[in-house]
Amino acid sequence: MAEKLDTGRKTRMLFLGDDRLADGFRLIGFETLPNPDPGTVDELFGELQRNREKALVIVDDHIMRSDSKALEQVRREGGRIVVIAVPRLDEAPHLSGEVSDRLTATFDNGARQLDTT
Repeated sequence: MAEKLDTGRKTRMLFLGDDRLADGFRLIGFETLPNPDPGTVDELFGELQRNREKALVIVDDHIMRSDSKALEQVRREGGRIVVIAVPRLDEAPHLSGEVSDRLTATFDNGARQLDTT
């Protein structure tokens, strides 16, 4: 018989980023931090880690590319806190993360090999 995996702890759903996107995420039940400054981003991720909370955190590309040490640590650790980036409404998508870095390196290398001019 399968065991019940529910630990009784809720998974927080958060959005950090552009205020126009925050409105949509708020409507579907996310906690939102519109246009947070770098200190607020670090404080939030530090709090999630200290409290050992489970969370799905969606950030805009601007925040994903920021120099947030706490965000970087969460992304390295993996596990309870899942972080996903979405593009801002006024920008083209920019993939970030280890997988996208590997894909970019692979495809850039392939494109260079095909370019014999």
